[in-house]
Amino acid sequence: MTDGPYNADTTPLESSLGYYLTKARNVLVERTDRAVAPLGLTAQQIGVIVMLSSRRASTPFELSRAMSYDSGSMTRLLDRLEKKGFVVRTRSDADRRMVKLELTSQGHEAARQLPSLGAAVLNEQLRGFSAAEHATLIELLSRFIANGLDGPSGLCCGLGPQQDAEPESQEDSSEGSSPE
Repeated sequence: MTDGPYNADTTPLESSLGYYLTKARNVLVERTDRAVAPLGLTAQQIGVIVMLSSRRASTPFELSRAMSYDSGSMTRLLDRLEKKGFVVRTRSDADRRMVKLELTSQGHEAARQLPSLGAAVLNEQLRGFSAAEHATLIELLSRFIANGLDGPSGLCCGLGPQQDAEPESQEDSSEGSSPE
């Protein structure tokens, strides 16, 4: 481990950066949930809509990897989106084992509205921040994230071996959080 501003014996949880990052994420998710509720969506569900709309993913496996969800959680999330009419699953003509995902017209309409809703949420969260403070926040968070991606000696957070970038199979991919 490296030296730094935290000491496990003297740092209270409520003053740690991890606490503040988690609280910030939770506040942003809650505000986003309220903003997208009129569309019939949640903050987690809009990730799927955005990924499909931008063509950054087109299969459940690609979505799971990109969004760091395990395959079971992704299946449940897609089940809900399909039931609500935002997404449709089809089998690939080339390989019937492969499931392809497409947005429905309702999904495309939601995708069209999401950028303005997202901007409004972020602008409200950044109320009172100067342009320089906003730029500093982005720069500091970028550095913080980069430290996790290329930590010392190939260790993730200095705690153990870094996870392989690619799981052995779709079924073995169980890392990440659940959208529940």
